[in-house]
Amino acid sequence: MADDTPLLTSGQRRLVGFALSFAALVAIAILAWLIFLGLARFIGKFSDVIWPLAVAGIVALLLRPAVSVFERRLGIRRSMGVVLLYGLFLLVGAGFVFSLVPAIVSQILDFAAYLPSLWQRTLQWGDQNFPDWLAVARRYLDNPSVHALADSLAQQARDLASQLTPSLRTAGESIFGLAGFVASVAIIPVYLFFFLLTDEHPAARLPGQLTFLPPDYRDDVVFLVREFLDILVAFFRGQLLIGLIMGVLLAVGFSLAGLKFGLALGLVIGFLNIVPYLGTMLGLGVALPLALFQPGGGWGLLALCLGVFIAVQATEGWLLTPRIMGRRTGLHPVVIIIAVFFWGHALSGILGMVLAVPLTAFFVTTWRLVKRKYFGAPAA
Repeated sequence: MADDTPLLTSGQRRLVGFALSFAALVAIAILAWLIFLGLARFIGKFSDVIWPLAVAGIVALLLRPAVSVFERRLGIRRSMGVVLLYGLFLLVGAGFVFSLVPAIVSQILDFAAYLPSLWQRTLQWGDQNFPDWLAVARRYLDNPSVHALADSLAQQARDLASQLTPSLRTAGESIFGLAGFVASVAIIPVYLFFFLLTDEHPAARLPGQLTFLPPDYRDDVVFLVREFLDILVAFFRGQLLIGLIMGVLLAVGFSLAGLKFGLALGLVIGFLNIVPYLGTMLGLGVALPLALFQPGGGWGLLALCLGVFIAVQATEGWLLTPRIMGRRTGLHPVVIIIAVFFWGHALSGILGMVLAVPLTAFFVTTWRLVKRKYFGAPAA
């Protein structure tokens, strides 16, 4: 008589099933991590080739509607619309160069020349107001262990700076590197011209290239690519406009408050806010000490500049971002800050910091799709 006793009990079967499922998830996670590392290494290796294409592609996505308007309203061919757009850009750029650039460049050069004087004023102010603290600091700084730690931190800072700006660092190493960097910048308008010649969505032909995938998977891939491109356009269009408005507001506010180099600092801080919070963090570290230690400055000027920062930041958070970008990315500010540092390190450069928000929003969208479609979770 055959023995019908099962090999495993129900509890053992559940345990084995859980172990196999867990092993499969671990294997998938390891495979995804290896793919991610490979892509990150590939982007880092060929960043000099990729970043001009990325810049031209992003700018083309932003300018496609303008070319379509020229083509439709003026009844001209698309190539002529692109040429007209280039001509308008040259006119606006020439006006900007002749009207504002000399004053901005002059203030930037004056600020660089003023830095040693600012440092000396900072030390004198510390000697006058906190002599005991400085005496303690000098005593500890004379310790060899502290010297070694300071040298180590300085080396780490230099390494971090070299990782964040590999293209500029490489370009400065030799005349060939500089020529390569200039060539990469010069090729961007050429890429952009050909990208703008097409009037169809970049993902329009994607379904025809993915016929090897089942229809459901193909639809998911096309949806995610379209979603990523839409997030990319919304983010950069919004951040450029927000950065421009913030730069003008900061420049006007600093200049009215009496801050030296207020025009240049305000516009530069606004431009740097293309990377979320970067301009604000750097601006606080530069503008506030300058307001405190510049000739004729002091706590009153520092309070005025801090008030300008708070007012502009409140305008950006409560008015500009909700109206211009809405909740297109749907990311918490803390998540954005973490994403900027993560992608900046993962992609070994400033390109990763600039693309941090669109990439993170894309992965969040992917996770929501997978969770809703394959795990039965309700839509967020």
